[in-house]
Amino acid sequence: MLVMIAEDDGLHRAFARGIIEQLWAGDVEVIEAANGNEAMDLANRRTPPCVVLDLQLPKVTGIEVARAIWSRRADTNILFWSNFADEAYVRGVARIVPPGSVYGYVLKSASEEGMRSALRGVFREGHCIIDREIRGIQHRVQDRREGITDSEYESLIDIALGLTDKAIAARRGLSTRGAQSRIQHLYDKLDLTGAGEGDSAPIFNSRTRAIYIALSRGLINIDALRREQHQFDAWLAGPGRAAK
Repeated sequence: MLVMIAEDDGLHRAFARGIIEQLWAGDVEVIEAANGNEAMDLANRRTPPCVVLDLQLPKVTGIEVARAIWSRRADTNILFWSNFADEAYVRGVARIVPPGSVYGYVLKSASEEGMRSALRGVFREGHCIIDREIRGIQHRVQDRREGITDSEYESLIDIALGLTDKAIAARRGLSTRGAQSRIQHLYDKLDLTGAGEGDSAPIFNSRTRAIYIALSRGLINIDALRREQHQFDAWLAGPGRAAK
């Protein structure tokens, strides 16, 4: 059994290695990576069937590492291991999991026994093991009344990247009015409509306020914005746009 641990903190790597080697004593080889680039290189060379993956890796994020691994081998079992329960990470993971793939999402605050159970469930028993707090966020994301939809999330990302209504419309294949309508739906969902009005003028800019609310609620974070900026750069460099 070959297991890769991709984690930039040495103490966390040692903790995970110790549990894995206890669980499968004499029947496991553990390989380690300290950043995203090392993880991708090691995964390409050794093709581990089981991966413990920190979401906040330096150089290349855990989301991008997982995407690359699953693009080559969709049956790789990945246990995401993170300090954070941000909706941005939960949504990011959900968007890249191939159909039928086995994965887990466990917080580093979990007990040692919780980590053992997650490792056994994902790597040996083929079960998807999701931390209770993460499961609650997944349910909120899927609740159309409470969570924001994928189209509303796209609008949030676009305004966080600083795009104009016209640019959003072009990127998403919408009319300008259609893009504005999506943004208004986002404002409604974030309870922004009318909330910024003072006696004679708005108290704040709705776009900026939406970004603040999204950051404070964990709907977006810097890793998500970097990832989305890369995708926007690729779109911008596409045929017929680079010369404009």
